Amino acid sequence: MAHQNPELAVDTQQTNIGITDDNRQKISEILSQLLADEHLLYIKTRNYHWNVTGMAFKPLHELFEEQYTDMAEFIDDIAERIRSLGYFTPGSMEAFRELSRLDETDHLKGDAQQMVTNLLRDHEAVIQILRNDQDEVLEAHGDAGTQDFLIGLMEAHEKMAWMLRAHL
Repeated sequence: MAHQNPELAVDTQQTNIGITDDNRQKISEILSQLLADEHLLYIKTRNYHWNVTGMAFKPLHELFEEQYTDMAEFIDDIAERIRSLGYFTPGSMEAFRELSRLDETDHLKGDAQQMVTNLLRDHEAVIQILRNDQDEVLEAHGDAGTQDFLIGLMEAHEKMAWMLRAHL
């Protein structure tokens, strides 16, 4: 499951925040995968926002926009967390595709039901990843700040999943 991040490189400035270099690197790798997952889910949600059709067009079009807008903020926050740990973030589509644990889809010919199902599945996958990663960053790497950050993201994805589930 863990891919090596080809773009993960330590910043040349010394970072001294009470977490060992090895632990900061491992946490940055975890966050880089999460950044890729969030970016892929963001792109998928925008794709569906543009292409949804049918009787539920208006509410889904608006829901998808609300969700991708929130995810854009998550993406920036994750990247800034990686930088605060002293590492550079992945930033290319190639890196995101390589690191992401989610699958891409096309426009699905506007199939609203399948779009909601796909997004729900992806949010639930991200929730499970975050549930695991928040434990790891604290227990194995001693980073309560990143644990707290991941718990907040998990709660946001749980709400997004609930909103999607309500449309099924």
